[in-house]
Amino acid sequence: MADRRKTVSADSGNPLATLVNLWPYMWPSGRADLKARVVWATVFLLIAKLVLIGVPYFFKWATDALNGKLDMVGLLPAFLLGAVALVIAYNLTRIAQLGLNQLRDSLFASVGQHAVRQLAYKTFVHMHQLSLRFHLERKTGGLSRIIERGTKGIETIVRFTILNSVPTLVEFLLTAIIFWHSYGFAYVAVTGVTVWAYIWFTVKASDWRIAIRRSMNASDTDANTKAIDSLLNFETVKYFGNEDMEASRFDASMARYEKSATQVWTSLGWLNFGQGLIFGLGTTVMMVMSALAVQRGEQTIGDFVFVNALLIQLSVPLNFIGFVYREIRQGLTDIEQMFDLLEVEAEVVDRPDARPLAIQNGSISFKNVHFSYDPERPILKGVSFEVPAGKTVAIVGPSGAGKSTISRLLYRFYDVQSGSVEIDGQDVRDVTQKSLRAVIGMVPQDTVLFNDTIAYNIRYGRLSATEEDMLAAADIAQIGHFITTLPDGFQTMVGERGLKLSGGEKQRVAIARTVLKAPPILILDEATSALDTTTEQEIQDALDLVSKNRTTLVIAHRLSTVINADEIIVLRAGEIAERGTHAALLEQNGLYASMWNRQREATQAEEHLRQVRESDDMGVVVRKTPAV
Repeated sequence: MADRRKTVSADSGNPLATLVNLWPYMWPSGRADLKARVVWATVFLLIAKLVLIGVPYFFKWATDALNGKLDMVGLLPAFLLGAVALVIAYNLTRIAQLGLNQLRDSLFASVGQHAVRQLAYKTFVHMHQLSLRFHLERKTGGLSRIIERGTKGIETIVRFTILNSVPTLVEFLLTAIIFWHSYGFAYVAVTGVTVWAYIWFTVKASDWRIAIRRSMNASDTDANTKAIDSLLNFETVKYFGNEDMEASRFDASMARYEKSATQVWTSLGWLNFGQGLIFGLGTTVMMVMSALAVQRGEQTIGDFVFVNALLIQLSVPLNFIGFVYREIRQGLTDIEQMFDLLEVEAEVVDRPDARPLAIQNGSISFKNVHFSYDPERPILKGVSFEVPAGKTVAIVGPSGAGKSTISRLLYRFYDVQSGSVEIDGQDVRDVTQKSLRAVIGMVPQDTVLFNDTIAYNIRYGRLSATEEDMLAAADIAQIGHFITTLPDGFQTMVGERGLKLSGGEKQRVAIARTVLKAPPILILDEATSALDTTTEQEIQDALDLVSKNRTTLVIAHRLSTVINADEIIVLRAGEIAERGTHAALLEQNGLYASMWNRQREATQAEEHLRQVRESDDMGVVVRKTPAV
């Protein structure tokens, strides 16, 4: 069953719904310090707006004072009645308002960053909770880009909704009150129409630009996915000489990004011009009204300057309205995919009453297990077997028989459609995933290491392990001596996916990691199938030592590695075709015997070819020099 999506209570593109979702992060429970910062930031925000309204008044009074028209005796302190004092007061008020804004931003900075961190953490944890199916179907490069853009979008929304939307509304209301009180309703009407037209145009134009933004994001994600995928498969690109093809694919994605990005910036230019035109027309009408009033003697030059200053001052938050709306809409676009990820439900979840696995001796039972990745293509068809405690059972069979699926079901990466998988009589669906995976150790065929030191990769099996434990695990895996010969020893970096180490060295690190975990149950999933014969035997010796006295399930391709297993189960087309010991299965002369004979012939041919090569290397070929 594929990952399921919750029923989304609100559209992820709805600003109100997004704010509701973000509110717990802007007002975080259990963080009184951050709540206090929100309160104080709001207080300074309101004070800053009140101070800001005083700026054009001081400008008006200074102008009237210079014009000899100031009549504020009794309303202003005596020391402010002079033109110079009013000019100084005007600039000090501007500085004070700027300082209050910066104080507000500083107080709110930690709140915004805390929201970014918490949502990024939540998304990261959620990604690890989703099923293996989800990650097999996703592209890592695109996924990382979605999370990166989403966290930036969250910061944008949190910051601008709190720090700009509210103060803009406050400033508009104060401006309207001042115009109405001082100059009449006509000024309020012109201001209201201008602001309405400005906001209407901004919303419509920004919505139009969102489709372009989505196209740009899709191209950006596609280009990043192709780049990471190509770089992760660097050697494969070189093997087939396809550098030009990879570059062309990447450039095609970047060409689409270039086109969309150009449209984004072009449309932004038209948006800014339209906003400027609307506000410019509104300002022109009000300035003409004020100029005519001055000519009629109804207003002073200071009033004319005041109207202009107040409108210029109002243009700043209006520009922020457009900017904030664009940023919020673009932020919503950037985080809508991130919210979609958070809405994906994990396919495998712990039951409400799940309990920790009570491990006793570590026996494994598969009881009539039916499983399919796709309903139309069954993988396992009624498989039943048992791995007694401390014993080794091998699963062999042709490719596609369902061998590796068994290990995935035991780890509970997927749930069976019917039947049950049990450990010590406990259904793995009834216990917590954490406790289940804590008792199982895995040595896979394709060992992928973290791009860190050898010590880090070995210690990954048990983070609390001591230095002595790590060294002992390396010795058991027969890699300790090799590591000590390296210039940096255990601090040697292994490179991306461990590519600085050979296949055998990576497998030994994986074995050491599993030894350090010390699990009672061990899964060897074709752990030596990708290695040469000599290295395979060395690794097999280490695996035999590790699996001793442990319940061991071996998924094998090379039958030579399982001849000592307590039981061998032969799968064919999702069903058990044969089972028994190595000797008993050879006597049956069935599928297992046929596979054994083919592999033995291939091994003998390989050995013969090796001997011929060694003979040629040791021999001396003498050729006659033809006569001239």
